[in-house]
Amino acid sequence: MRYYLIRGLVWASSRLPLRVSQALGGAIGSLLYWIPNPLRRDARDNLARCLPELAPARRRRILRRSLIETGKAALEAGYLWSLTPARARALLVGLEGREAVDAAVAAGRGVIIAAPHLGSWEMAGQIGGLEWGIWNLYRPLRIPRLEPLLQAGRTRLGGRLVRADVGGVKQLLTVLRHGEVVGILPDQDPGPGHGVMAPFFGVPANTMHLLPRLVRRTGAAVFIAWCERLPRARGYHVRIRPLPPAVADPDPVIAATALNRAVEDCVRALPEQYQWSYRRFKGDGRTQG
Repeated sequence: MRYYLIRGLVWASSRLPLRVSQALGGAIGSLLYWIPNPLRRDARDNLARCLPELAPARRRRILRRSLIETGKAALEAGYLWSLTPARARALLVGLEGREAVDAAVAAGRGVIIAAPHLGSWEMAGQIGGLEWGIWNLYRPLRIPRLEPLLQAGRTRLGGRLVRADVGGVKQLLTVLRHGEVVGILPDQDPGPGHGVMAPFFGVPANTMHLLPRLVRRTGAAVFIAWCERLPRARGYHVRIRPLPPAVADPDPVIAATALNRAVEDCVRALPEQYQWSYRRFKGDGRTQG
């Protein structure tokens, strides 16, 4: 049933105007704010952990907006997976920081772009494919029958997908050494034995050591990026910033701490569009929720 429901939603959203898909998604997200559910619970708990300095009313406003944006992200995916190059460029209002990426590519240097769960990461992946033929690391879906749909959508504009396994990591090393561009989600829990504990908003979180290892082994230029979803379906604005040298520190905790701090800075710039419902702290040995 989940397979057919998701396929149906993707098919329907691919045929609706973006403003309609986002409006429907926003309405669903608003319902999630008012009705008790796991997404609201986890987002509320994460906000309390990560932004305790904010007044409760401010955190509630961020919670509501975050769930609305989460709904938009779910309903806009089909539309974004059906984009033509011309339409994608028309929706791209700004691409700040591309000059540094272009310079690294022109010099034959590999590039890693860390894109957290902030704004429209699906659109960020499409723009990365369109501009640089980006190789995106991804985890296999829990519903294997949806893999062809995901593959077709995320590679439509030139992006390429690499599974997050041993073979995929070897492939990333190869493409980086050939001067290509790789995309990684830096704020996922990498699972037991695949990360180090480092503070994220002051809370210990299991943090990937893959990205720092790739930088050290290939000398890649490394950036962080997020794609802001503009109101009323006016388009998207991508911002790219260089990551600090400390993300390549041989001490894994120092590297992970620098990576998390960079993600924090991006999230603080746009907290309403962060996916606070993601169970970021499930690897810290405590029960979340």
